[in-house]
Amino acid sequence: MPKSSIRPSLVALRARVPDDAFTAGVLGTEREGSGVVINSDGLVLTIGYLITEADEVWLTRHDGRVVPAHPLAYDQETGFGLVKALGRLDLPAMPLGSSSEAAVGDRITFADGAGRFVEGAIVARQEFAGYWEYLLEEAIFTAPAHPSWGGAAVVGEDGRLIGIGSLRLEMMEDGETSGINMSVPIDLLKPILDDLVRRGRTPAPPRPWLGAYSAERNGTVVVLSVAEGGPAEEAGLRQGDVIAELRDKEVHGLADFYRTLWSSGPAGIEVPLRVVRDGRENWVRIRSADRDALLRHGPNAPRN
Repeated sequence: MPKSSIRPSLVALRARVPDDAFTAGVLGTEREGSGVVINSDGLVLTIGYLITEADEVWLTRHDGRVVPAHPLAYDQETGFGLVKALGRLDLPAMPLGSSSEAAVGDRITFADGAGRFVEGAIVARQEFAGYWEYLLEEAIFTAPAHPSWGGAAVVGEDGRLIGIGSLRLEMMEDGETSGINMSVPIDLLKPILDDLVRRGRTPAPPRPWLGAYSAERNGTVVVLSVAEGGPAEEAGLRQGDVIAELRDKEVHGLADFYRTLWSSGPAGIEVPLRVVRDGRENWVRIRSADRDALLRHGPNAPRN
């Protein structure tokens, strides 16, 4: 796919977040990445962590012209973010492809808004569980890694968008370590796009959120840290706690923990956890929350 046909649909994105924002301490107050123009009205798709709680967003075109924008939506479940240009972008929209048809071995172009392109391939399509209470049933993994992956476009050989860059990870193969990128499949956007544009969120009830940053080690879930001011901190969950059981169900890995948590009821329910701490078992009862309710929202962002 010629780079010249991809480049005009990509923008560099810069966001500023207030110092007192809930995510400022973790994600910073100055965030930079990329976005992809997906319609003729200046709608730009990016990765949500770049624009969470932002009060200023600026988009830079391929010719250097800067256009202000505002955060329109951040979908917690998929991780997608949307911004709307406040001035005319006058850029072509990149057509959406079919991530479900993309296969391991397919060639891709990973491109960011600054004009950096990485030619590579899909190396895996598999489940991904993130430490921040995030789960994708089938994420897209590509190699080699792009150095500026956040919000960058994963483009198939037909020139259509199949994913949005989210993370850089390390892959071990034949005793050697190499970088790969994890991207969010574009098919997850299609059923929710209209709701995100109109309402800023999907009609699905918010999932229960604990504010526990966890990792999987040998099939167990270990708490790495807790969000300051979040439900887990207030309930006394601690770094190093091993989460062994949620209500009456044993926890078998991070993805299993999330699925059990989210199927237990809506945000606000009490979540009893059996944890192992310093070799002893304890029960911690956490009053879950709606994560979105803790975040700042700009004056132009649509709400329910």
